Amino acid sequence: MTVLTPHQTKFIESVLNLKPRVATFDCDGTFWSGDAGEGFFSWEMEQGLVSEQVARWARARYAEYKAGNVAEDVMCGEMVTMHRGLREELVQQACDTYFARAVAPNIFPEMGELVQRLRQSGCDVWAVSSSNHWIIRSGMMYFGIPQNRILAAEVAVENGMITDHLLRVPSGPGKVEAIRSVLESSSDHRPDCAFGNAIWDREMLALSKHAFAINPNPNLKQIAMANGWTVYQPETNRADRKL
Repeated sequence: MTVLTPHQTKFIESVLNLKPRVATFDCDGTFWSGDAGEGFFSWEMEQGLVSEQVARWARARYAEYKAGNVAEDVMCGEMVTMHRGLREELVQQACDTYFARAVAPNIFPEMGELVQRLRQSGCDVWAVSSSNHWIIRSGMMYFGIPQNRILAAEVAVENGMITDHLLRVPSGPGKVEAIRSVLESSSDHRPDCAFGNAIWDREMLALSKHAFAINPNPNLKQIAMANGWTVYQPETNRADRKL
């Protein structure tokens, strides 16, 4: 059983007191420290999950992305379509293995507790990420969020085989599009609460009634402060934590 500090408990209660009916969460940097999608991308090539030809192309393409020559949503999409021709079961198993070893230890405990209590209260909780949907599936097993509440970078799968037909890439404005597509029965298509850590979450945060910048990057923190959004730094990342 996780023992939470007063800092963590106060944050959780501040969200629950809003009595949200719908909540949307970014994953990388919000649910855990680090980027699971980026980490898996490097790890899978080291493990030989994709061919050497694909790996060479992917490494060069990622270098172009880091240099600012490839758009964020394009790169996120290609980090999924690069698996074309592989069995989905194989990729999912690899993601499960990687997440358990490299990411699960970095989950922010208060975020796991918050999701659990929100779901117990009847809140409709969604995970919205531009990382590949297999790694997000792996992560959501730790949060109890079912697969039908995951909106991540996803391709069509035919007869168990991965294709290069993109279904969605929820990044930036794409997160809003994905959310609105599943909340179409709602009167205003808006989540009550949204949580994110990066500039690519700002549109999702702006869409919500109550925005929370969690473990924010400097550029998002600046936007959050300007808009009066709540800024929360998880306990494990606080400079005054006890070692």
